[in-house]
Amino acid sequence: MTEQGRQYLVFGATGGQGGAVVRTLAERGHPVRGFARRGAERADSGVSLVAGDLADPAAVREAFAGVTHAAVTLPLVYDTPTVADYARNIADAARQAGVQQLVYNTNTCIPDDTTPYPAYETRRIAAEILADSGVPTVVLCPPVYLENLFNPGVGGALANQNVLAYPLPADRRVAWLSHDDLAAAMVAALDRPDLVGRSVQFGGGDVVTGPELAAIFSTVLGRQINYLPLEVDAFQEGLAFALGAEAATGVAGIYRWVGQDAGRDLFDLDPATLPKALNVTPTPIAEWVTARPWQQFA
Repeated sequence: MTEQGRQYLVFGATGGQGGAVVRTLAERGHPVRGFARRGAERADSGVSLVAGDLADPAAVREAFAGVTHAAVTLPLVYDTPTVADYARNIADAARQAGVQQLVYNTNTCIPDDTTPYPAYETRRIAAEILADSGVPTVVLCPPVYLENLFNPGVGGALANQNVLAYPLPADRRVAWLSHDDLAAAMVAALDRPDLVGRSVQFGGGDVVTGPELAAIFSTVLGRQINYLPLEVDAFQEGLAFALGAEAATGVAGIYRWVGQDAGRDLFDLDPATLPKALNVTPTPIAEWVTARPWQQFA
């Protein structure tokens, strides 16, 4: 398939994950259109932005005009009927537009078994709707993002108390992934017809426990950093100030499941999958930590 005549559409273009996809496509010289909720900040310079609501079928159809390839990341909404409507609107519009390939980022690994947590189940439902739409679809299932650590809460404790606090038990092995590596994977998957119909679960190249993650921070920052398993209730309470109560409850469900025995291995992924399946070389955690200005949280 040639590059000529392509038009890319990225959902969630002003968010951390979708924004990284927009940047990656734009840096590679591809024509990119972003879709974001009304009132969202504008996308990166040089990228056209369509403001609309995923619940509005007409707005979604308008965004898909002339689109050949689409990258989908859903907002932090965890109401099942609402998310199902979002997915159906995207699927219907993509099918009508004759989209050649769609990549859906579930935003988290999805357990094999059904869970009581909408953060997993709404993404499972959306994946099923998109996969059954008739649009050539690839589903990508990443674990936890390194960018979750770069915020005033985690960064403040790190800079001021030498503590790396996160809502995961200390013994959970996690294949931490950066937004840039996620974006590289999504862009690669957009050009992989052989992956259509598949769900690829992948993470970064370093699979570490909490203390091992803290040890990497210690080496990079030149001082002793200790890992602290944060109580999920406390994490949810803090997150509610930034995202609102409903979104915080949804996100916290991810960690409640992984904190149980049933979910202990969910983020313990094969580090070879990203380079083998998608030809993307993952960023080492130490390199990612080195590149962040942690002193701003002091």
